[in-house]
Amino acid sequence: MNFGRLAAAAVVSWLTHLVVSGLVWGTLLSDVLRQHAAIVRAPGDMDLVLGYGASLFGFFVFAYGYTKGYEGGAGVVEGLRYGVLVGLMLAAFAGVWVYVVSPVSAALATALVIDTIIEMAAYGAIVGVIYKPIAGRR
Repeated sequence: MNFGRLAAAAVVSWLTHLVVSGLVWGTLLSDVLRQHAAIVRAPGDMDLVLGYGASLFGFFVFAYGYTKGYEGGAGVVEGLRYGVLVGLMLAAFAGVWVYVVSPVSAALATALVIDTIIEMAAYGAIVGVIYKPIAGRR
């Protein structure tokens, strides 16, 4: 396993996530999110250090998972495939359940599910491009 590339892939994906999340939820879907202001923490009440720290840890796990399933194909294609699978898993385990147990609209739940799948595919592509296995090891 190429630990340096794994770490680089995790950090670059995480940094991309910080920008993309801000754009998606702060701009693209801000109206849908604003409709749920009563159940969303006020910005001053959010523990962003915890959230961003957990995301960074998650991206290390995400990149590690990619290395374990790497099949030797083109990095970007393998990464996209891996990202879509993880996105589908997260959508099924978390996104749908947000709708089931929380008072959110179908529009917000749908946006969450679609965003999760698309973002994870993009992060998978990033990991696939950056991560390179050590030659001769699989």
